[in-house]
Amino acid sequence: MDVGFLKPLFDRPGPWAGVYMDTSRSTEDAPTRRRLRERFVADQLTSQGADRATCDAVVERLAGEEEARASAGRALFAAGGEVVLDLPLATAPIDVVTSWSMLPRVAPLATFRGEWPACLVAFVDQAGADLELRDDTGTRPAGRAAGRRAHGRGHRSVPADRYEWHYRNRVGNTWEQTADRVADELVRQWAESDAELLILAGDPRGRRAVRDRLPESLRAKTEEMRHGSRAAGCSELLNTEIDHARAECARAHLESVLDLFRAGRGRPGGPGPSGHDGAGPPSSGAAEGVPAVVEAMRSHQAATLLLGHTGGDMRHEVWIGPDADQVAVQRSQARAMGVRAPEPARADDALMRSAAVADTEVLLVPEGVPGPAGGLGAVLRWHA
Repeated sequence: MDVGFLKPLFDRPGPWAGVYMDTSRSTEDAPTRRRLRERFVADQLTSQGADRATCDAVVERLAGEEEARASAGRALFAAGGEVVLDLPLATAPIDVVTSWSMLPRVAPLATFRGEWPACLVAFVDQAGADLELRDDTGTRPAGRAAGRRAHGRGHRSVPADRYEWHYRNRVGNTWEQTADRVADELVRQWAESDAELLILAGDPRGRRAVRDRLPESLRAKTEEMRHGSRAAGCSELLNTEIDHARAECARAHLESVLDLFRAGRGRPGGPGPSGHDGAGPPSSGAAEGVPAVVEAMRSHQAATLLLGHTGGDMRHEVWIGPDADQVAVQRSQARAMGVRAPEPARADDALMRSAAVADTEVLLVPEGVPGPAGGLGAVLRWHA
């Protein structure tokens, strides 16, 4: 998961109010349920120490909520009397969860936000392609690529067999020229998007022709769908196919990162299952445990931060300063970095802040999948 969208939360000081809730249900008593929920959120935040202006801002945002929302859940983050971020969630929280802390409580997003990759979808036919982008925020148009139209048969002024040959040849050339234009547009759109997967739907001949013209690096990230057409758009069968492709892409990526983590953890001289002793940067391709991961994140050495589904390391208390790189296992270490008044914070939230500012990928290791002992790990960009 790319957590760059969290950067607005770290441009201003805390403390922060956080709210996670289910927004998937719409019932006849929805207005009453919403008022009760607003009162509950306000009471919870007030009891946790939130100021009146921030509580009012959160309640006002909740009061303006539509009865039915497309997302399963919602996360709000507010500070200084203002809601700074209001995010849709792919998975609904079981209960309304509130927090009031120096750092925004962002680590649960790894569970609720979802990790399916964004994908660029092309509906291809002989006249071109319609494009759309799908990500965690939904589906939106991404333009179109116009191809060359095949001309009709017109009046026969030549023998039929000769005309048919010319016609078929002209139609074949039209397909090729259309595929060239669609492929060129896809390459351009791919470079400008955050997509990790390219989906080709529509006419089978057009799909194959476009895919054959893509650069090898993009072709490796392309999947063809059996359902859907440019005229009809998305069907439920196509949506199911696309969801399966995105889930498989996410699973394969997680497994490849975990393979790197396990290999790095097992190298001689690595930190080992008990973690790093904090005396310096990790010496292998992976970091495990609070001290080693904190050091890797602080030195911008981590390519991917791994959060376990469960584990005591994520709740471990660390010490932070106002900057994302100012995170330490001990208060004295934070003071040695120049932090005059270190504040305590959960390790997972502090490391998510570091990841967002440093553009480090964050992946959740699902329950039952072997990952970092204690719940915190990292795959490194380089190692000693």
